[in-house]
Amino acid sequence: MRHLLDLDDPTLAMWMAERELPRYRVRQVRGWIHRRRVEDFQSMSDLPLALRQELTDEFRLWSSEIVAVREAADGTEKLLLGLADGGRIECVLLRDGIRRTICISSQVGCAMGCVFCASGLDGVDRNLTTGEIVEQMLLLQRRLPVDERLSHIVVMGMGEPLANLERLIPALDLACEADGLAISPRRITISTVGLPPAIVRLADERPRYHLAVSLHAPNDELRNELVPINRAIGLDRVLEAADYYFEKSGRRLTYEYVLLAEVNDGQEHARELAGRLRGRPALINVIPYNPVEGLPYRTPTERAQRRFREILEQRGLTVQFRQRKGDAISAACGQLRRRPTAQEGM
Repeated sequence: MRHLLDLDDPTLAMWMAERELPRYRVRQVRGWIHRRRVEDFQSMSDLPLALRQELTDEFRLWSSEIVAVREAADGTEKLLLGLADGGRIECVLLRDGIRRTICISSQVGCAMGCVFCASGLDGVDRNLTTGEIVEQMLLLQRRLPVDERLSHIVVMGMGEPLANLERLIPALDLACEADGLAISPRRITISTVGLPPAIVRLADERPRYHLAVSLHAPNDELRNELVPINRAIGLDRVLEAADYYFEKSGRRLTYEYVLLAEVNDGQEHARELAGRLRGRPALINVIPYNPVEGLPYRTPTERAQRRFREILEQRGLTVQFRQRKGDAISAACGQLRRRPTAQEGM
C-alpha cells in the first residue's frame, strides 16, 4: 500500500480525478490530516463513505510507530520512531514561551561523520521519504493540546538535509500550505554542514527557507578533523555557496559553531572566525557542546564561552548562544541517534 503522505497535491488530485471526484476533496483530506489530526480515513466525516473506504483500501496514513517517548522538565519531548523497514529515527518537540518548535530528521543516521555528533555514530542507512518526514511533523503536532499549533520547524535532526533535497523540499512545501500546517517559510530552517552544489540548487529552486550552515571551525585544517566531509570541499567553497544563497534569498544566514573545550574554543579561533565572516550579513549561533556518551569532548567553561563571545561581538558580529534544552533526555543539538543507549531507557 502506498503512503498517502508521499503524494503531493497534483498526484492526489489525479487519483481523485480518475474516480470522477472533485479536486476540493484533496483539500478536505489534507485538512483532516494536518489540521484536525485524525488517526484514520474513516474519521473524515465529510467525505463520502465510499471514498473513505477506497482511501483505506489503497493507502496507509501512518507508516511509522512511536516506540518510546521521553519528556524533560523544560517541556521538551523526544520521540523514537520505528519505521516500516525496521529503521529508527528520533525527532523532538521544544516548548519555549509561545513557540512550539519541532526538530525533525531527514535520514536514518548520517554520513557526514562530524566527530562530536551522535547522529553519525552508526553511519547512514537511507534517506527518509517525503511521507516519513511529514509524519514526524504530524506525530509531534499531536503531542500538543488542540488549541496549540506548531510555529517553527528546524531540520536539524538526524542526517544531512541537503543530501535528501528530492524528498525534503516537498515535505516542507506541504508544511507551508494553508491546507498543510500553515507554517511560514520564514519559520523553517534547514541546517547543513555545507554541500555547495546542493546549496546552489536550493538557492535556485527554494530560496524561501532559512539556511543555517554548520562551520564548527574557522580554518580547513581544524574543520577537516571535526567535519571530515570538508576534506573534499573546503571552507571557501562552502562560504561562496552560502553567499550565493544570500544573494538569491535576501535572507541573513546563520552560521552554527559547536564549541568544544580546548579544541575550537580558543581566543585565536574566535579571532579567525570573525575574520572569515566579517562583512557577511550573518548570525553566529554558538552551541556549547552537548555531551554524548562515549565521545571524549567536553563543554567549555563559562569563562571560555564568555571570552569567545566577547571577541566576536567586539569585531562587529551578531552572536547568539544556543539555549540548552532537552539535554537531560539526550534531545539537544548533536545528541539524536539511531540506537538509543541503555542509559536512555529506550
